[in-house]
Amino acid sequence: MTPKQLAQLQAIVGAENCLATEADRLIHAYDATQRRHPPDIVVYPNSTEEVSQVMRLAHTWRLPVTPRGAGSGFSGGALPVAGGVELVLTRMNRILEIDRENFIAVAEPGVVTADFQRAVESLGLFYPPDPASQEFCTLGGNIAENAGGPRCLKYGVTRDYVLGLTVVSAQGEIFHTGGRTLKNVAGYDLTHLIVGSEGTLGIVTAITLKLLPKPASKKTMLAQFSSINGAARAVTAIISGKIIPTTLEFMDAATISCIRERSPIPLPDKCQAALIIEVDGDPAQVETQMVAIATLIAPCDLLRGQIAANVQDTERIWQVRRAVSPSLKQLGPDKFNEDIVVPRAQLPQMIEALEEIAARLQVRIVNFGHAGDGNIHVNIMVDLRQERMEEKARQAVGEVFQAAVGLRGSISGEHGIGTVKAGYLGLEIDPVAMAMMRRVKAAFDPDNLLNPGKIFPPP
Repeated sequence: MTPKQLAQLQAIVGAENCLATEADRLIHAYDATQRRHPPDIVVYPNSTEEVSQVMRLAHTWRLPVTPRGAGSGFSGGALPVAGGVELVLTRMNRILEIDRENFIAVAEPGVVTADFQRAVESLGLFYPPDPASQEFCTLGGNIAENAGGPRCLKYGVTRDYVLGLTVVSAQGEIFHTGGRTLKNVAGYDLTHLIVGSEGTLGIVTAITLKLLPKPASKKTMLAQFSSINGAARAVTAIISGKIIPTTLEFMDAATISCIRERSPIPLPDKCQAALIIEVDGDPAQVETQMVAIATLIAPCDLLRGQIAANVQDTERIWQVRRAVSPSLKQLGPDKFNEDIVVPRAQLPQMIEALEEIAARLQVRIVNFGHAGDGNIHVNIMVDLRQERMEEKARQAVGEVFQAAVGLRGSISGEHGIGTVKAGYLGLEIDPVAMAMMRRVKAAFDPDNLLNPGKIFPPP
């Protein structure tokens, strides 16, 4: 970065929003993967026009640009692996409009997801996507990764709520996709192409989102089982009973063993799996569905089904789930956090495969996640100071992905590909489809300046 280039960027966003010291670059070198890739400069724009001007300069200089939100991703999507400009969008954090008549909102990419949810809920509206990091992740990051969350079983993922986008291209051009209507088949669907593209096709600067009426009531249950097969049968029984819960979270035996001492609700030694089941909607319907669920899962090795009687009980049940992440460190100081997904009926086979991999490679694997849609968060817990442990952990990661694809699943349900999984994408995507994806990337970004090094396998 030359003094002249720095001065031009400062003229666009202000000197205080161009950070180039070693300390600033180091702070922005990480995301949740804890891998380190410092940018050459960090730029904080405040508008679509400023993003456009920055991109025009970067295109002229042939400098790579990495867009960034909160940096909470687990796939390395926000890491500036090629250096260049890190474009942090957190200053663009305004909710521009909430249209209560048409159930639509327009927001900038730096809006924190939970703040947006609270704003629309205060008006009786509802935005369902709820990634675990919702208290600090941003809508722009959710768009980049097509984020999901526990509620996506019933309500779908981020893509299902995006009606339109304002986007800045690699060349600095501003263009708009979609609109404000629920139906729109004018031309190619660029909106849903960009959602989940991890910042490799354009930089999103405004988002038009679909909202729903806020559910009037919800009810929560913690179900404890003597086997993981019982819990899996319970999931099948609920869905086969024509009930689609809002949330259907599971924890396996390794997870329960990890949190047993921290759990606010007793988890006896016989408990080898657990489900957190939540339904929402009309109060009478919620009551009927929860009673039906209790009946459906009773034959499935159920030890105990605890239905929350009030808000405090509900909070205690969710504290069981929130105890998982802080408890994992007792199994190893280092974590390989993956999120595979398999067809719901193949969940028991996938758990069996994970247990076999853990036993054979002598690594500890803890599994939890969204049972209703087959999305498993696989946590390989190791101590990298031990001899050959990193080699074994990486072998386990590869075998986990192979097992998921072998069950007609995917190597990622919601974390994205980024840099962490790029080398494994060929397990799932055939060569013809991969070539088509590369051509799409080249059409949007022929100079490979937008978030280079992401998604596609390295040469």
